[in-house]
This record gives sequence, structure tokens and C-alpha cells, in this order.
Amino acid sequence: MGLGPRSPHKVGRRFPAGGKRGRGAKGSGRPSPGRERQPRPPPVGLSERAPDSHPHLSPEALGYFRRALSALKEAPETGEERDLMVHNIMKEVEAQALALSTNRTGSEMLQELLGLSPLKPLCRVWAALRSNLRTVACHRCGVHVLQSALLQLPRLLGSAAEEEEEEKEEDGNDGPTETLEELVLGLAAEVCDDFLFYCGDTHGSFVVRTLLQVLGGTVLESERARPRGSQSSEAQRAPAWECKPADFEVPETFLNRLQDLSSCFLKDIAVFITDKISSFCLQVALQVLHCKLPQFCAHLCNAVISYLSTCSSSVDGSPLLLFLRDQTSSRLLEQVLLVLEPPRLQSLFEEHLQGQLQTLAAHPIANFPLQRLLDAVTTPELLSPVFEELSPVLEAVLAQGHPGVVIALVGACRRVGAYQAKVLELLLEAFHCAEPSSRQLACVPLFATLMAYEVYYGLTEEEGAVPAEHQVETASARALGEVTVLGSLLLQHLLHFSTPGLVLRSLGALTGLQLLALAQSPAGSHVLDTILTSPSVTRKQRRRVLQNLKGQYVALACSRHGSRVLDAIWSGAALGARKEIAAELGEKNQELIRDAFGHHVARNVALTTFLKRREAWEQQQGAVAKRRRALNSILED
Repeated sequence: MGLGPRSPHKVGRRFPAGGKRGRGAKGSGRPSPGRERQPRPPPVGLSERAPDSHPHLSPEALGYFRRALSALKEAPETGEERDLMVHNIMKEVEAQALALSTNRTGSEMLQELLGLSPLKPLCRVWAALRSNLRTVACHRCGVHVLQSALLQLPRLLGSAAEEEEEEKEEDGNDGPTETLEELVLGLAAEVCDDFLFYCGDTHGSFVVRTLLQVLGGTVLESERARPRGSQSSEAQRAPAWECKPADFEVPETFLNRLQDLSSCFLKDIAVFITDKISSFCLQVALQVLHCKLPQFCAHLCNAVISYLSTCSSSVDGSPLLLFLRDQTSSRLLEQVLLVLEPPRLQSLFEEHLQGQLQTLAAHPIANFPLQRLLDAVTTPELLSPVFEELSPVLEAVLAQGHPGVVIALVGACRRVGAYQAKVLELLLEAFHCAEPSSRQLACVPLFATLMAYEVYYGLTEEEGAVPAEHQVETASARALGEVTVLGSLLLQHLLHFSTPGLVLRSLGALTGLQLLALAQSPAGSHVLDTILTSPSVTRKQRRRVLQNLKGQYVALACSRHGSRVLDAIWSGAALGARKEIAAELGEKNQELIRDAFGHHVARNVALTTFLKRREAWEQQQGAVAKRRRALNSILED
């Protein structure tokens, strides 16, 4: 492996869990709405407005909207009463839209109202805000109102044409209203006219990002997961490669405007590469364009790479390497690597990155773009030179606290279907459990906790000493260590390898209590899920691992994560296995019924029927098994 002899600092090694990259802000608390059914309109004199400031909501007006929102939630979902209530409330909102949008509590209520609003009232509120676009878009509360309005498009666009036709006949005294399409295109035109300003503003950039998604008819998962009125830290930490878009139909005019907005990036490409706030907009644009306009996405990627390649030369190779080490531009390059087509990714690697991967893997920032490069590998032609460079330094990379690089490399081997046996061998060496061979039986706890063998079992070995044999009795007596997220991901990848026998044997060597701890762990429970779903794991291998859970079913059922694992085991179990599980659970029926998670398992297993009417339960379960076999045969055909 090229790591040399064991040294004292390598013997007692616990691999750091890895650095974190993420930004997050605490969400604001939302006051609970009132419960009055018939809110009174706010007073005509809303509040005094100070010179050169935003309008303010009076306490009376705020109380009115709180009661109105509460009444609307309690009203029937359809019917004339609700339609009239919505019409009246949204009329008041339209008159005070700016004051609501720039008030912390008011903006949160307005976002909820927009989520309940039909098409026409929403358009009127949007039109009322349009004259103050810059004020609202660059306000810490107003920006979320605009985002919420934009995110109603997937819900409203489908029925927009029909409603607009009907409402043209009913418009009467209300005056003309712009269509939803016209309002979105108008917003896009105004943003396009001052694109650099909006992208560079802390709050305005959120509007640009949401607008790009809506124009492309794709809302990223990170956007859907974000709660109204706040930027969730978990949502912001969601990795770009995990953001699965939700698509919806948009008119052709939206895609044309999306291309116009995206062209604006090319005019000031240097700003969007180096400015922290503006760069986020370009990252979202690349994700959306990759789905909807791949040719234009490739054009933008080429512009980014071309600009970076012509900057001042680096002392150790391509200028691109300097930007891979920069906090801002490295994030953009992560996204570029994920959306590049395989041939272009191959040429980028050969021209700029080949021979530099070990240096990048050791860098506290550059290791993240390297992980994205590995996530994007889909061909043996690219995996081969990448694996050749990184394979000698896996233990060193782990010791430096960058396990994500190793997990990404293992994921690439799984995806491409190459170097699987070799990478497993290297992992065993890195975790000090390759020799003697008896230590290989302990690989699962080591991988799960990201600890070397000596650290996990508390051993002290002199430099150059012969490694001790694995002691099964000692291993069985030790409780399972804390399972890390990256350790769980590593095991999931390995279980999807074409021959996961070694990992399965190690899992089978765990005691019932150790396997229970794995199933009850938030991260470890996903390892059990993979055992149940991986096509590489045979039914016999699966049964051999899961049989160690006998005697632990009650504890499993009464655990938040364990109960979910038990449900998954139950779904795939044959009738005989179901009888065993139900019989064991039946001994603690009352305990299960009283438990917050156990009573769901008892209901899923139909435990009461099992205990009181065994024949009826067996007939019911037999029918379920028959339907499952029929469905499986259809799916296999």
C-alpha cells in the first residue's frame, strides 16, 4: 500500500470524523395564532409611517391577520363560505402587502396565507408588491414572502389557464389583473435589468435562486425542505449532489427567460466565481440548467473553467488548483464537477487534476471538490487513474480527518463496478485488520466507528511487533461503539459490492446486543436497511445475519429507529419467520401497547389477532404472502 512500517502514531489511531462545510441560521419563532372564528377588519389608519422607512403594522392589524389565518385554517376546505373568507382576507392583505411583508410576524403569516390562497388573490398581492420589488427582495423578511409566492407556481400553474378564463368573465368591478405568467416574467425582467445587484445582495440572492428554479420548472429538494420564514441549517447543509429536483410543467416563455437570466452570468463571470453571495446563484443555475437546458449548462461550465484556467499560474500546476483551495470558488467548482458530461470531465481531469489528487485529498478545503469529482465518476477510463493515485494513501487521508474522500472513492468503485476487491483490501489495511486474517471478522465495527483495530479494542502494540490475533470472546463482550454517518455510508457501499461476503460474515459475528445497537442507531439502522434491499445479498446470507436479532425484537420494536428496521424485516419475512417474531412480541404485548413506538409495531403485526385468533391471523398473513409473491413474479417478468 506504500505506507511503510507501522509507526507508534499509527498504532493508536482514531480516524477523525471529517470536517464540516455548511452554513445555517436559526429560524425565527412563530407566535401561535388566535382561535376566533370571525375576525374584524383592521382599523383604517394602519399606523404612522416614519419618513424613509417601511410601513409598520399596528398591533390591531397584526391581531386581525392572526385571527383571520386561524379562522381560515378551521374553515371547510371547499365551499362558498371559505371562498368568501379568502376573498375578504386577501383583499385586506392586498391593501397592506408591503407592511405585512416587512414585518417579522406579519411576513410569516403572509407566507402561510399565500400557501392557502387561490390564483387570483395571490396575483393581486404579487402585483401590489411589484412596485416595491427592491425593497421587499432585499428585506430580511420580505425576501421569504417573494420566495413563498414563487414556490406556489407548481400548485397554481396547472389550473392557471382555466381559472384565468373563468375569472375574466367575473372580473367586474375588480379591474384588470395580470396573469401569473405575466407576473413571473415581469419579475424576471426586473431582476435581469439589475442582475448583479440582486445576486450580490444577501437577501436578494435568495429571490434569484428561487426564480431560476421556477423558470426552469424544477424545485430543488433543499428548497422544498426549507421551512417558511427561516433558512434551515439542515436544509442549507444538504449536499448539492443529494438535491433531487421536483419537476413541473412551465410555459416555453419561462425557459426562454431562464436562458436570458443565465446569459447574465457570462457578462460578469469573474464576480460570480469569486463573490461568496453571487456564487450561490450560479451554483443553482447550473443545477437547473443541467436538468432543463444541458447545452447551455455545458456552455456556462466551459466559461467558468476557461476563466479559471487563464488566471495567474500556480506554482504546482494548473491555475485551477488555486481555486480548488478557495472557500468560495471551490463550492462553485464542486457543482461544475457534478454537472459536467463524462467526456468533458475526463478532459478536465487530464488537463488540470491528474497527479494532484493526493495533495487535494490532504487539503482542508480542496478535499471537498475532490469528493464531488469522485461522486461524478461513471466510467472505468476515469476511475482507473483516479484509483491509482488515491489508493496508496487511504490511511493517511483517514488520519487527516477527510474520510469523505475515502467513502466517495468506495462509492465510485461500487458505481462503476471496478476495483471492488482491491479497495476492500486497502480498507482492511488502513483499519489494521488485514493481518492476521482473524482480525477481518471485526471489520464492521471498525468501519462503522471509523476506528483502527487497536483503538477500538484498546490495545497497545510496540512498533514492529507482530499484530495480535483477534479475540472473539473479548470482541463479543464489548458494546458496539458509536456508529458514524460516514461509517454507515461506507458499509452501505460495501454491501452493494458484487461480493459482500466478508462484510456479511463480520455482521454475522456480531452478538444480538451489538446488532441491536446497530439497528437502534440513527446512522447504523441504514446498514440493516441495505442488508434487506441490496441485490448482492442473498436470502440465505440475509437470514444468517438477522437470526442474531432473535430475542431482541421487543427492544427493537420499542426504539425509534429499531422499530422502522423491524417493520422492514417484517415486510420481507416469510410466514414461518413472521410467526417467530409475533410469538416473541406477544410475550410482551402490554409493554408494546404502552410504548410510543411499540404500539405501531403491534398494530402492524396484528398482534391482538395473533394472540386471540391464531388461525385467522395465519390465513391473513398467508394471503399477504401470496399477494407479495405474485407481485414479485410480475416485477421480475
